[in-house]
Amino acid sequence: MSQRIRIKLKSYDHNLVDKSAEKIVKAVKSTGAVVSGPIPLPTHKKVFTVNRSTFVNKKSREQFELATFKRLMDVYNSSSKTIDSLMKLELPSGVEVEIKV
Repeated sequence: MSQRIRIKLKSYDHNLVDKSAEKIVKAVKSTGAVVSGPIPLPTHKKVFTVNRSTFVNKKSREQFELATFKRLMDVYNSSSKTIDSLMKLELPSGVEVEIKV
């Protein structure tokens, strides 16, 4: 086959992303394919500002932050065995996986 497979991982928890990337690298290397990565992509931070009080004290506010962590991996020299091992891999919930061939 000898084509490139690009895998993107996204999650709100950086530990889950790192553990999932580690599992994918182990599974792919066991089939004999070459992996470049995981490459950390920029973290997207979304900040929400909320009033603490509903009626008075307009200056009293609270801020919440939601960070999205991303990793990128490329798999080279893949075979059908590599694709089968990626399909059978069980990753934790809370990790979004996007695979492009």
